Amino acid sequence: MRILRLLALACALVAGDRSLAAQDTPEQQEVRAVVDRMFDAMRAGDSTALRPLFHPSARLQSAAVREGRTVLRGDSIDPFIRAVGTPHEKVWDERISDVEIRVDGPLATAWMNYAFYLGDHFSHCGVNAFQFVRMESGWQ
Repeated sequence: MRILRLLALACALVAGDRSLAAQDTPEQQEVRAVVDRMFDAMRAGDSTALRPLFHPSARLQSAAVREGRTVLRGDSIDPFIRAVGTPHEKVWDERISDVEIRVDGPLATAWMNYAFYLGDHFSHCGVNAFQFVRMESGWQ
């Protein structure tokens, strides 16, 4: 019986340590705030709010498997920002989940699942991986 109590106490202590480790650091919270502002601007169709969230040399890349081959596309972020600001009939709603943020000095990565909706209609889903740099003005 005493062994069971000690085992239960050890499990509780380990579980407690995990919950403390799961709390986001201030830097992770700052990066998450930028991610949230980006998707808020996207839903609002607000390219003016979106533009300062990206470094001037930011690139948009996508990887996909087409006909059994991996295809990588890349472009300046500017066409995406213009597209967000161009009036469209339905709200662009990218819903994210399972966000993981890692920070090391001036570099951060945010990795998340997403489901993209046009208005209330599901369009597609996938994974986003964003790279951030901490500039004097904040994370971009």
